[in-house]
Amino acid sequence: MAARSFWKGYLKLSLVTCPVAMAPATSEAEKIRFHTLNKATGNRVEAIYVDAEDGKPVADDDQARGYEKDAGQFVVLEEDELRAVALKSTRTIEIESFVPADSVGWLWYDKPHFLTPDDPVGEEAYAVIREAMAATGTVGLSRVVLYRRERPVMLEPRGQGIVLWTLHYADEVRPPERYFEDIDGAADPELLKLISRLIDRRTRKWDDELVEDPMQASLKALIEAKKKRQRPPKAKKPAKEAPTNVVNIMDALKKSLAAEERGGRPRR
Repeated sequence: MAARSFWKGYLKLSLVTCPVAMAPATSEAEKIRFHTLNKATGNRVEAIYVDAEDGKPVADDDQARGYEKDAGQFVVLEEDELRAVALKSTRTIEIESFVPADSVGWLWYDKPHFLTPDDPVGEEAYAVIREAMAATGTVGLSRVVLYRRERPVMLEPRGQGIVLWTLHYADEVRPPERYFEDIDGAADPELLKLISRLIDRRTRKWDDELVEDPMQASLKALIEAKKKRQRPPKAKKPAKEAPTNVVNIMDALKKSLAAEERGGRPRR
């Protein structure tokens, strides 16, 4: 059964257009979520907007968007004014340009989505766009309204499909040089050999299990015990924090490798 989509529209490149559907590539549906309750009554607590000065609730129709120009002074923007500067179409992904696939750094990536053809008639146009990007080693750039705001997006060919990534805007990404430029880049060749051996011993094929969330299993066990009015499982003792004192790196690496070769991890 095909997965449900949350967005439908059109993919367009010049005069080539095809209907498409989009679904998030990731999901938090399986995550345990909590509600905020009134501890005294057990009832859920609702969040409401109130006037910051008089404390009275503000109805939806009376709420407006404002930009603070000075402390406590706002420029109010009407909805029709905001619509005037928005995209003309909220349902068309028009590819505006292409860039080499390896030129978009990972810092720009936000959320992945699966973009699929939404009509058998449009599959050929979809396939042509996908294969052309794959053949030229490029990705397409566009803009689309998602999650109630306009976002820059990147279209990446992936197998038989296309992955659409929302991207961060230029003013959202901090240049890494500002943080890394003062770090000494030199590494001792002997230390490099030792740590490369350590990395080699710990290298394995990618598996979903490597990024499983152990907290979810613990929360489920706790909730089940509470539902059955059983004694909650004992909390695990927190792991000892790594020592903060500086040690001889060469000795530490040699001990680490020796422990790995014995089939275990080094003790802290």
